[in-house]
Amino acid sequence: MHFSSRVDISAPNPIAAAEAQAKAAGIALVKLNDSNPTRHGLAPALVPSVYTADPRGPRHARESLATVLSGGYAAGEGDICTAKSSDDSVPSIDPHDTDSLKFTGSVSSEPPVEAQPSSVAADDLYLLSSTSEAYSWLIKLLCDPGDAVLAPKPGYPLIESIARLEGVGTVEYQLQFDGSWFIDTASIAELLDSAAGERIRALVLINPNNPSGSYVKPSEREALVRLCRKHGIALIADEVFYDYSLEPFPGNARLAGEPGVLTFALDGFSKMLAAPHAKVGWIQVSGPSDDVAEAKRRLDVIADDYLPMSDIIATMIPDLLAAAPRQTARTAERVRGNLARLHELLDADPNGLVGVLRAEGGWNVLLRVPSVIDENELVLRLIADHRLTGQPGYFFDMESNGYLAVSLLPEPEEFERNIRAVLDTVAALLGY
Repeated sequence: MHFSSRVDISAPNPIAAAEAQAKAAGIALVKLNDSNPTRHGLAPALVPSVYTADPRGPRHARESLATVLSGGYAAGEGDICTAKSSDDSVPSIDPHDTDSLKFTGSVSSEPPVEAQPSSVAADDLYLLSSTSEAYSWLIKLLCDPGDAVLAPKPGYPLIESIARLEGVGTVEYQLQFDGSWFIDTASIAELLDSAAGERIRALVLINPNNPSGSYVKPSEREALVRLCRKHGIALIADEVFYDYSLEPFPGNARLAGEPGVLTFALDGFSKMLAAPHAKVGWIQVSGPSDDVAEAKRRLDVIADDYLPMSDIIATMIPDLLAAAPRQTARTAERVRGNLARLHELLDADPNGLVGVLRAEGGWNVLLRVPSVIDENELVLRLIADHRLTGQPGYFFDMESNGYLAVSLLPEPEEFERNIRAVLDTVAALLGY
């Protein structure tokens, strides 16, 4: 496995080595230069704990998180919502028959199948402010300037932006749509075998992807793990939307805990709690033991340089974890209900001009509008006529014209108004 040369892991000086040896032997040393006021009776009443400066984040918070992750979505127990909140059942949604651009089958409230170890170790977790920060740390860990990461398209442009800030490039791999979304693993294999593949250090998987809503399928996972292992590149699995299954295929699973190749799984409270202002994210490291040990040794240096999570936030993590199941269930019920209503509205539209691509999971769907309509013209008309704006497909590097991303989060009445505005605007632009 390749690691960045930017991380300094040179041998410690004799004093640091002796301090580490004493710590390993259980000997507590008093520091003449100890500048931590919380160890000298000066901690404020509002933050009374002793600051431990653990680079991975306060251990008590990581242990709480590890306990929930182990019991919540490990060993086939389903998503956190299902495993931890059986009294908060999410209602089923009626099936809808649709045309070839829409989902054909039942809208399922069943979570994707899990297949990961029965326990998560606190020492394999790193707490930090967000998954955006996690991307930054991992690019520092894996890539030297001029290297590249593989990122999916269509996709949110965040990865490309963060990579650029780190002096690293992105190489796109295209998701394909043929009634449902899939990863063309053969094209990724061809790319990695080419000269351009020599600078690629990580493969980013969004599970499920945004805005396509597609989970990584079991066959895709198997092929990609094999390719990453062959080429010595790491997997970065962003799974923040994982618990929000909409129209999933059977057999999907989290990549968290993947043992076959060095894997960094990202998650956080932003989506779990539907609270983007709850700035808590985490990295879970897994894979072959030697690669994991070396990755954590280097990641500790990065985490230590950026300082661990605030104790003020960390002390709230157990309570936030306790609140997560009910909040996840509440949000899941909203998005599944709005998706069901979306199918009803599209099926009832006499013009039949707008479809919705199958969304396996997440908060967003892609509407398909006639490609003769310019996407900019559509959004500008929505702004002028309905004071409603949106994100067209080209924002996410869709390969063709005629797409509009729609959130499933609004309250039902607002959501229905938004969809009716889109239907009316599409019809008006085509002279209906």
